[in-house]
Amino acid sequence: MIDWLDEFRPPEFPDTSRASAEPQGLLAAGGDLTPAWLDCAYRKGIFPWNDPDEARLWWTPTPRAVITPDSFRIPKRLNREVRNSDLRVTTNLAFRQVVEGCSMPRPDSEGTWIDSDIEAQYPRLNKAGRALSVECWDQLGEIAGGFYGIIIGAAVFGESMFTRHSGASKVAFATAAPVLFELGVQLIDCQMKTSHLARFGMLEMNREEFESRLQSAVEQGPIPPLPGVLK
Repeated sequence: MIDWLDEFRPPEFPDTSRASAEPQGLLAAGGDLTPAWLDCAYRKGIFPWNDPDEARLWWTPTPRAVITPDSFRIPKRLNREVRNSDLRVTTNLAFRQVVEGCSMPRPDSEGTWIDSDIEAQYPRLNKAGRALSVECWDQLGEIAGGFYGIIIGAAVFGESMFTRHSGASKVAFATAAPVLFELGVQLIDCQMKTSHLARFGMLEMNREEFESRLQSAVEQGPIPPLPGVLK
């Protein structure tokens, strides 16, 4: 049995070592998605993930997929694609649009885990400088793709990405990640390994190593603001 978290109490989570082995990483249910709850969760490497019609579920899987400044790379073919792309890349200009784009049904998925609470609360974090979005725009000024995530100290927690133009999410990440590392980011948490992000030098860490690296990153002072236009 997993713990039920009381949303009317101050945010507090069980020790991550109590996460279940099956399903892998499930830690608790309940709680809330206010900035205080989210800040407490992400600092411990815990994130919410559930179908919109389910109870709120909190996860901390192991091994953990991450990208670090030392592991990061851009494959040569993708690097050429980024250089030759006519997509414009910006940051934090359309956070709500990016979350909305990520919430749309996809051909390879039956639904979305992004519910109305996420759509309401995460923009509050963005306004406070605790969440970021990276947007790609086509030549007509329409949003073509992008991604969003949480940022605490020198840690970035990637949440979701979408594309409406072939390769847009790849262009967004390949353009933004080097800038994030140059500004001092120590760790990009990708949660679980995917082929889409594995090309960028993803590592898998056990719980002890991940939480040690995470603790060091979140205790750092905030990185400088991202430029509004990256490409």
